[in-house]
Amino acid sequence: MKAGKDKVISLHYTLTVDGDKVESSHDRDEALWVLLGHGQLIPGLETALEGHEAGESLQVEIAPADGYGERQEGQIQRVPKKYFRDAKYLKPGMTTVLALKEGGQRAVTVHKVGMSAIDVDLNHPMAGKTLHFDVAIQDVRDATEEELKHGHAHAPGAEVH
Repeated sequence: MKAGKDKVISLHYTLTVDGDKVESSHDRDEALWVLLGHGQLIPGLETALEGHEAGESLQVEIAPADGYGERQEGQIQRVPKKYFRDAKYLKPGMTTVLALKEGGQRAVTVHKVGMSAIDVDLNHPMAGKTLHFDVAIQDVRDATEEELKHGHAHAPGAEVH
């Protein structure tokens, strides 16, 4: 079966940027399960996976426009410390997660730490970078009705909500 919209795919990957490993599913010995066509992956990686089958491996280089976008100047914002987990441990240059007022989260880079607020760069930490993925596709299957309804894949044995 070929990967495409509304197919569930499990894969192992290693992401490198400028030759440095950023993250890998092999480090946690757990495949990533994704429902294709539902915004769970960056556009360039999702497009590269389409049409591939279980057992295939591929190397994908993704330009910033198809990854996390280009860096935008003027994206520094002052945010009260209460919106951060472990704010007291943050230092300039660190990447952290910002809890959004409207719900959800956003990855940001700490720019400056003050007494009651933290200045953060709202650009995604990977914005402006060319991404290199080494991918090994483990499985491709049709999504279940429940997965389509929820908008994401359910790994085997995972608790269904």
